[in-house]
Amino acid sequence: MPRSADDSWDIATSVGATAVMVALARAAETASADPLIRDQFAEPLVSMPALEGVREQVSAWWAGAEDDDPDGAVRAQEMINYQAVRTHFFDAYFADAAAAGIRQAVIVAAGLDSRAYRLDWPDGTTVYEIDLPKVLEYKAETLDGHGSTPIAERRPVPVDLRHDWPKALREAGYDPSRPTAWLAEGLLPFLPAAAQEALFASIDALSGSRSRVAVENFGVDVDKRREAEQRWAELKAKREARGQDTSFNPFDLWFEDEGRPDCGEWFAAHGWAVRTVNAREEATRLGREPQNEDRPFANTFVTATKS
Repeated sequence: MPRSADDSWDIATSVGATAVMVALARAAETASADPLIRDQFAEPLVSMPALEGVREQVSAWWAGAEDDDPDGAVRAQEMINYQAVRTHFFDAYFADAAAAGIRQAVIVAAGLDSRAYRLDWPDGTTVYEIDLPKVLEYKAETLDGHGSTPIAERRPVPVDLRHDWPKALREAGYDPSRPTAWLAEGLLPFLPAAAQEALFASIDALSGSRSRVAVENFGVDVDKRREAEQRWAELKAKREARGQDTSFNPFDLWFEDEGRPDCGEWFAAHGWAVRTVNAREEATRLGREPQNEDRPFANTFVTATKS
């Protein structure tokens, strides 16, 4: 369903289902012959019976049957490669923050992110995970059921980012006077422009000296997006004609980009020291050179430090 200002979801619907798609990519990368990242929690998180419908739709979307989309399998591998590169970059970001003595991390729109469980956090580190209640509950219950224990102290913050999440974060024990490592990965297109602006302002207000922030900045190419939407519409029509479920439509979930601030420019203007890394160049550096000019390698990874 198209987005609305007050919509909600669980892990199997709407924006929640995109977290499943990303975790499926991480699971596929982890199971590959020479993985760039290892997320041993991704596969159990996406294997529950409640997610069967989402798995089927994502698998069908990626498979690229010849009568549907002969290039689909190639684009699926590009998606897996991109998620591996993205995950690798932000894993390293947290490792660098920990090495610099930061012991407080906040993952915004955490979804099925398992970093609290799998990264080598120093003793005394607290990881706050912000997301909708049903999403956080699903992850905790699933990993608890597999006997998994977080390495850091994990504190869920069940709240909608369009509501007063700073209040909820402080009530969960967050200390704004301490340096913090923030992460907003795979998030911005799912927020209205005004909510993105408010998110950045709140991060700035809640960040002590030496805090860091990392953001995945989504490159916008209107023509390529329209081409992708047209391919999806044609594929959807073929699958609907065969009676397949096509309710998961990622193109319905993004808000328009008009009025959206550039991440790097925003933080630089507010006194943060900014570094921007091109995702395509990072993929090439890591041996995952993209095979086409399409998204998602048009994105950039923005990191900034507060003086």
